Amino acid sequence: MSKRNSKLLLEDILQSANKIIDYTHGLSFDQFVADEKNIDAVIRNFEIIGEAAHHLPDEIEEGYTSVDWFRLRGFRNRIVHDYMGIDYKIVWNIKENFLPSLIDEIKVVLLQYN
Repeated sequence: MSKRNSKLLLEDILQSANKIIDYTHGLSFDQFVADEKNIDAVIRNFEIIGEAAHHLPDEIEEGYTSVDWFRLRGFRNRIVHDYMGIDYKIVWNIKENFLPSLIDEIKVVLLQYN
């Protein structure tokens, strides 16, 4: 179990997801892959999302099944353990098609802590 409580872990997920959106705002895929610092920042924040999800208690996962906790952790593991083989098209696709709904879902989960 993490030394950070569930609220902080959820805030970590939300903050990292928002950072990814901010870092890539107004960029095309080609612009994204042309900037190594931006790639590193986005990848790092996806790692944080997956790591925070890993440390959440089962009660959170079981209570909020709309969030694909398994995939959050799995994507983090893939990035960390296959760092030389990261497919940036997949990263971009997740950023475009998954991250906005994740942000909304995490905000709903965080409502229980306010």
